Amino acid sequence: MAHLPIMKAENKLLATFVTTCMIALSISNSHAVQVYKSIGAHGEVKYSQHAPQDAKNIEVIEFRSDGRQNDTGQMAGKTDPSQSSNAQIAEEQRIAQLEARIKDQEAQANAQRCQSLRNNLTNLNVGGRIYEMDADGNRKYLDGREIELKRERVQQAIGQYCSGVST
Repeated sequence: MAHLPIMKAENKLLATFVTTCMIALSISNSHAVQVYKSIGAHGEVKYSQHAPQDAKNIEVIEFRSDGRQNDTGQMAGKTDPSQSSNAQIAEEQRIAQLEARIKDQEAQANAQRCQSLRNNLTNLNVGGRIYEMDADGNRKYLDGREIELKRERVQQAIGQYCSGVST
């Protein structure tokens, strides 16, 4: 039972230190506080915010910004390198999948745009009377010069959007 007073003193010391850390945490902008727990030269338990030089059995305790202790087994906020690399690989794969999906959607949109442009060019080449709808919903018939300008614009757009698109 001689150890009981030491345990109570250790718990009081830890509680005082945690309280001090919490105050420091609320003042600072950091997200976590690291505490080093070590055994001194005479067997005493020591807590410090700085890594001790001449101590045995050093344990790093990390307190989160909400005051709770981080999971044990994590040392100074460092994670298992294999977990980090696995997470990085998974993130890279997710990004590659998203980029492939975006590229596919762009290709589909270009294919639709290309088909629409080719249909317009066919209509312009057929001949006959060609019209556009004005802002009021009325037909405005195009003359030969306007039709030729439209045909040139559509051909330029086909060159832009239909390159690499199969028909």
